[in-house]
Amino acid sequence: MNWNSHEFIWLDWLIIVVGILAVTWAVWRSIQKDKRLQQGASSEDYLFGKGEPWYIIGAAIFAANIGSEHLVGLAGTGAKSGVGMAHWEMQGWMILILGWLFVPFYQLMNNKMGKIITMPDFLKYRYTPATGSWLSIITLIAYVLTKVSVTAFTGGIFMESLLGLPFWYGAIGLIVLTGIFTVLGGMKGVMTLSAIQTPILIIGSFLVLFLGLSALGGGSIPDGWAAMIEYSKTLNVGADGVAYGTNHMFHFSTGDPMYDDYPGFWVFIGASIIGFWYWCTDQHIVQRVLGQQKGESNEVVMKRARRGTIAAGYFKLLPVFMFLIPGMVAAALAARPDSGFTLENPDTAFGAMVKFVLPAGVKGIVTIGFISALVASLAAFFNSCATLFTEDFYKPMFKNKSEATYVLVGRVATIVVVILGIVWIPIMMSLGSLYDYLQGIQSLLAPAMVAVFALGIFSKRITPKAGEVGMIVGFLLGMVRLLTNILTTSDGFVATGFWEQTSWFWETNWLIFEIWLLVFIMLLMVVVSFFTAKPTAQQIEAITFTDDYKKQIGRSWDKWDVAASLGVVICCGLFYWYFW
Repeated sequence: MNWNSHEFIWLDWLIIVVGILAVTWAVWRSIQKDKRLQQGASSEDYLFGKGEPWYIIGAAIFAANIGSEHLVGLAGTGAKSGVGMAHWEMQGWMILILGWLFVPFYQLMNNKMGKIITMPDFLKYRYTPATGSWLSIITLIAYVLTKVSVTAFTGGIFMESLLGLPFWYGAIGLIVLTGIFTVLGGMKGVMTLSAIQTPILIIGSFLVLFLGLSALGGGSIPDGWAAMIEYSKTLNVGADGVAYGTNHMFHFSTGDPMYDDYPGFWVFIGASIIGFWYWCTDQHIVQRVLGQQKGESNEVVMKRARRGTIAAGYFKLLPVFMFLIPGMVAAALAARPDSGFTLENPDTAFGAMVKFVLPAGVKGIVTIGFISALVASLAAFFNSCATLFTEDFYKPMFKNKSEATYVLVGRVATIVVVILGIVWIPIMMSLGSLYDYLQGIQSLLAPAMVAVFALGIFSKRITPKAGEVGMIVGFLLGMVRLLTNILTTSDGFVATGFWEQTSWFWETNWLIFEIWLLVFIMLLMVVVSFFTAKPTAQQIEAITFTDDYKKQIGRSWDKWDVAASLGVVICCGLFYWYFW
């Protein structure tokens, strides 16, 4: 047996089959045990699960974030652009804001208005019912444009590069497998699969990193790292003949070819806006901590949820090393003719590295973790879609239906979102590189939600109508920009007349456009607040941290929570310092 084969052999395939069966059995057993403890499932249990240990919450948040866009897009971006995209990954500090600020705030809202099921619940209470409904619509559209379509597309590429499956077989197969899993497993299935796949994914990815560096360094990992950095310094050559390199996160010189994609310090601000939306207000992530109260005290619930976010903060430090840097290693290896490694398409970098550096048998084990990660991430999106549609649209219109009916409606909503996501794939493929596309779409959706949530929490003077106007106008402006992007990138497009006069709108750098869009929406909300009815006393009370509640928050954390949180911030700071 050739243990160092660069392709999958019979042992790998045997391990994959046995491993998938074993994971399926473990998830099914966990679900059945949970159902017996619940004495019958309700729609809320199906959608949210039950209170989980902090480390399971952290693993679930991390697993919900990791998808095929990382296995394909992030590694491919690393191969092409180095560490520029690390701004969107080095955001463990942002998850701390979820745990320290938003988790207590959502818990406060629970106490004053009843259980918060979805993020639109908060906006309906703080602003108007229409504001919450618009958030549900925007979130579902976002999942079609950025989650389901991207995950299916990149999953197909990954399966093709790793297992040799035709693209559409891999993409559709992943969706079908995940759909079955989501329908049968619900949130408990997602949480259980997350706990299983997270250690496999982390260990497997670091094996790829270390063995790849070893191959690049002639058996020495430090030499491999030095060789990768030196090679990246020779890349990104400008018109002036200067190699600006891809080994740093900030590109301040306008002569740098990567300046247009990562313009100076704007890139950090733009990435933070997207991060604030994604980590603190997006249903997909926040749902991991919303369903944690099962007859327990506020202090216990907040402590467990906060520690889960701290754990997720440490987990979030890893993807750069798990995916982006292996992409950089792949590019450096491919540049050496004597290495035996080839890379025709940067998006296949990670799959190619798995086959090239991992020994037989280990390839199969690691692939199980990767497949589980794809399913867990996509299943989390499916579950969030079911939650949003069921809780924010169907239940208010059709009250007193059976729990079985609500679960069925959530499943049907998931199927519709999946179909729309598949239909969008051909359009998405025409809009540039994968990871740039993903962040570009998010930059159009994030400003409206960041403005509405931030001003809603930090200002008592913003009126209900201002929140509604800000959400609607911000979303519509983002969609107009998306439409112009589609039209102006089509074949044969020439900017004349109207298009030439409005070029500032669609030609402005996407990060700078995102920042100014946020500023515009916030100013618009302030202006509208001068001319519309003030929020009621009840609405104001809901966003006020009372003395009693501050005491409860104080009792929910200790010095170890603070120290662990500071550790996340320090690690992020050190990464920025090294790759400045």
